[in-house]
Amino acid sequence: MTLRIAMWSGPRNLSTAMMRSWENRPDTVVMDEPLYAAYLAATGLDHPGRDEIIEAGVADYDAAIETCRRHGDDAAVSYQKQMAHHLLADTDLAWLDEMRNCLLLRNPRRVLASYTKVRETVTLTDIGVPQQHALAERCELIVDSDDFLTDPAHYVRAICTRLGAPLDDRLLAAMLSWPAGTRESDGIWARHWYGAVEASIGFGPAPSGPPPPLPTHLRHLAQEADEIYRTLHERRLVL
Repeated sequence: MTLRIAMWSGPRNLSTAMMRSWENRPDTVVMDEPLYAAYLAATGLDHPGRDEIIEAGVADYDAAIETCRRHGDDAAVSYQKQMAHHLLADTDLAWLDEMRNCLLLRNPRRVLASYTKVRETVTLTDIGVPQQHALAERCELIVDSDDFLTDPAHYVRAICTRLGAPLDDRLLAAMLSWPAGTRESDGIWARHWYGAVEASIGFGPAPSGPPPPLPTHLRHLAQEADEIYRTLHERRLVL
């Protein structure tokens, strides 16, 4: 029986590197943001490469959810990189009970500083903060990316153990180091967002110092996001 893992996060987090890590396992197939096309089609939002994303993906929301439910039937592990902000407000989340759900957090001030380099206009919903709060009740693990980067091997072991994914020294080594470059599994949006991860060969260092200062117009948004983040951060996995 396929172990289906849905790793939910906001944008500009560790999510693509985490997908690289799982894809480097020989027993795992990955899926990159399977709800993205349907999310853009439903919301009408203008993201980089919007029309291409909708054309290349599954634009019907119910059909996109069905691809998640069926993904990886022939593999031991299906790893799904999921974005919290791709969940629409009226979505019935019952289908998530068929997955092993994890939530990947990042300090929202770091998220906003990175996100606005690509897309200047931003709301709390755009970075998935309210959706993360709703998802938390269905997630058996909450991991903060800053914590993870202090000791990736330790956290990989803990995540695999909690989720029931096989792990030995060979698989652990595969999850900590991967070849640089693009992947066929990458979404068509990769050229807009994946520059850093395409150059990576493993997880980077934990961030040092406080988050960068934000422009005045983002400070109120960051304060609102911080309130939700702190609530979730208190429930995170600490090793």
